[in-house]
Amino acid sequence: MEKVRLVLQASDPFSHAGLDSFLRSCSAIEVLPIEDRADAQVLVFGCEQLTVEVVATLRRSATEAGLPVVLVLRTITEGELLTAVESRVVAILPRATVTADRLANTVLTAANGGGVMPPNLVGELLKHIERLQREVLAPNGLNASGLTPREVDVLRLMADGFDTGEIAGKLCYSERTVKNVIYGVTHRLRLRNRSHAVAYALRTGMI
Repeated sequence: MEKVRLVLQASDPFSHAGLDSFLRSCSAIEVLPIEDRADAQVLVFGCEQLTVEVVATLRRSATEAGLPVVLVLRTITEGELLTAVESRVVAILPRATVTADRLANTVLTAANGGGVMPPNLVGELLKHIERLQREVLAPNGLNASGLTPREVDVLRLMADGFDTGEIAGKLCYSERTVKNVIYGVTHRLRLRNRSHAVAYALRTGMI
């Protein structure tokens, strides 16, 4: 079985040494030198708390490498959680609960596209999403995917193979309106064309 490749960073030598020891004890994981992060699948980051310096490092990593991040730290607040998620943090482990097995399982989950959060943080994140839906998206006619109901209808018909004229007929829109909807979606989400828009919507569960 191919090993999961990761790079490790920490805000202090003690955290780095402890996490490195845990990670190297797992046969399914390969710890790469930080200079080889282009070949890594996951970034593990250890710190006491989410300081300005840590956030800056995570954001720089998200921009340069785009790796999913497993964050190991002592404490984190609701506001800091949102900042962490924006920096590609997909898993958070409180330092007091970390074991070699738990850290390894979290890394493997992150490498496979999953996430791991303490139950109390999941609740806070869900409450924030609910507020976002109620206060920002709904007043602007958007859903949680960032699409309007009309955009969802057009994408679904595109996915079913209908052309612009057929979509216009089924939805009682003009062809120009349908073209404008398609252009709006592809431009806003930075998609290349209609096929890319449909593939993206299906892959992300928008339709």
